[in-house]
Amino acid sequence: MTKDEALLFKSRWRLASERIAEEVRSTPIITKLRQLAAMFATGEALGWSERMRVGEEEVRERWQRLREKMNGGAQPF
Repeated sequence: MTKDEALLFKSRWRLASERIAEEVRSTPIITKLRQLAAMFATGEALGWSERMRVGEEEVRERWQRLREKMNGGAQPF
């Protein structure tokens, strides 16, 4: 690949990325929520939810320690 070909390739990917970003920005929130729900349902169907729960308590404890260090333990909500 020549330098010019590489620059053209990079330019095309930038254009594609910009178009995708515009599509994401213009997608209605209800569509995004439906897509998210579909992803979660797929994970459930594949049995991933149980595997994802492994270590969940440890993660919650880490977040709690971070909160305590950042704002003296005050809850943000």
